[in-house]
Amino acid sequence: MSALQSLRQWLATSTVAHVGFGFLAMGAWAVFANRDHSLPQMLLAGLVQGTISGLLTLFLKKGLERMNAMFFRAPQSDERQGRAIAALIVPPAITATAILAILVTAHTLAGTPEIFATIAVPFTVSTSYAIIYNLGLWRRAHGR
Repeated sequence: MSALQSLRQWLATSTVAHVGFGFLAMGAWAVFANRDHSLPQMLLAGLVQGTISGLLTLFLKKGLERMNAMFFRAPQSDERQGRAIAALIVPPAITATAILAILVTAHTLAGTPEIFATIAVPFTVSTSYAIIYNLGLWRRAHGR
């Protein structure tokens, strides 16, 4: 395996790489979103968003897996179809709500000037990830 292939494989599977990328990419976005404000405000927004994004990257995947497993370990009943649809919708809805609450609270406490602009991209990316990853879990559980 070449060095480039090894690096690519490490980047694709490494938790450290994913957390670091989340921190840098979304932190940089927050700095950009607050570019019309003072440098300390821009940097604080970037640090807050980068930290949140890194931690969300770390915990989002496991949270979705655990919530999905709860739906499929429940006893079988006549509501099986309803539970299957709930497993498709509820985990990403819960994570999206939690992510929005965390982002708004953290940036409000930090005094981020442009809260909506700062959280728009990270919220969209993390919620999209939650929907797509959860769909994959759901499809595997249903043999599709």
